[in-house]
Amino acid sequence: MMDLTPKLADGAKVVQGYAAGRFRIAGEVVSGSVLILPAAVEPWSATDIAGATVESLAPMIAAGRGGAVEILIIGCGARTQLVPRPLRDALRDAGLSVEFMDTGAAARTYNVLMMEDRKAAAALIAL
Repeated sequence: MMDLTPKLADGAKVVQGYAAGRFRIAGEVVSGSVLILPAAVEPWSATDIAGATVESLAPMIAAGRGGAVEILIIGCGARTQLVPRPLRDALRDAGLSVEFMDTGAAARTYNVLMMEDRKAAAALIAL
């Protein structure tokens, strides 16, 4: 029988599920909003898109500048929203290609990028 299970790098941080106020990532339940980096999952202080600031996304900016991340997916909550231009500029200046979408779509898109072995990260606002 052919195994069709996607092969992921050891330690890949895949979003396995989400519900009101929490996520299940790589087998662990995490409460609140999260930053998912290639080697770590960190709490994120943002509770809505206004909380997505240069300061709150500093780990993503550092990962972009260091080359560990090329694509950042931002889950904006229940619906897609646009973040202020200064934040978009700071993320672009760090070498990040950024996509904004609702949190559910962001989690799914991030997982696809992980399966493609892309240098991706996600910032997901809890629903």
